[in-house]
Amino acid sequence: MSNSVKALRQTQGIGKSEGAELGFLRVKWFKDKLNDIVIGSILPLLLLVIWQVSGDLSLFSPNFLPTPLRILAEFQTLIGSGELIHHLAISLQRAAVGFLIGGAIGLLFGFLAGFIQKFEFMLDPSFQMLRMIPHLAIAPLIILWFGFGEVSKIVIIAIGAFFPMYIYTFLGIRSVDYKLFEVAQVLNFSKAKQIFRLILPASLPGILLGLRLSVAISWLGLVVAELIGSQEGIGFLINYGKQNSSAELIFVGVIIFAIIGKLVDSLVRLLERKWLSWRDSFQG
Repeated sequence: MSNSVKALRQTQGIGKSEGAELGFLRVKWFKDKLNDIVIGSILPLLLLVIWQVSGDLSLFSPNFLPTPLRILAEFQTLIGSGELIHHLAISLQRAAVGFLIGGAIGLLFGFLAGFIQKFEFMLDPSFQMLRMIPHLAIAPLIILWFGFGEVSKIVIIAIGAFFPMYIYTFLGIRSVDYKLFEVAQVLNFSKAKQIFRLILPASLPGILLGLRLSVAISWLGLVVAELIGSQEGIGFLINYGKQNSSAELIFVGVIIFAIIGKLVDSLVRLLERKWLSWRDSFQG
């Protein structure tokens, strides 16, 4: 047998071995993820069972605390009528527009205050004071200025999205290790290279944390905006349930807010893992 044939067979053997190892790692990853999901589901499922059994035993009034099955029936009714999809689409649109406006402005001012110290002295004290004002305190004033239409709701959401994005962008830029600038000077980096190859990558963890918090507070701002005054949206469903003493409908709205908020937060965390895969951090 020639040496070339032996080498080819050895190469094929190595390729099969690597493929088997890769397949094993994929199966192991899937099993680990499935195991995490099962462990995370134990407590919620146990609470649901206790809740349902307690309701069936009439330990509390269904008007005070409806059982999970009654809430599920309300879900099915709203989905069948198309109301849930309609109101959810309205809420998602409001949250997205408000977040894009507030988050973009916060990112811009975060860059300005982070890169230019004069802007920090001029902007940061005012922003730090304004961010301490709760949504509920300023919402009536915004409604007085802009009315009960879509503009006031988007403004409330945008204000909530602005501050986390501004603060964590600013802190992310200012937390860049100064030794990296010394290395950049040795390598004769231009100002543009310092920004795009040094400052932005190093500040990305802070910016992504700001993005995550900004998305979360945009969703909370949506709740405030729709509960104060709205004729459409998930907040409207909650208000309608309150006016008609329908605890099931209120729970449907609350659960929708919780589920969508969790899904959006998980999406941002996926982006964090993808864009920050180079970090070697403690995982517990």
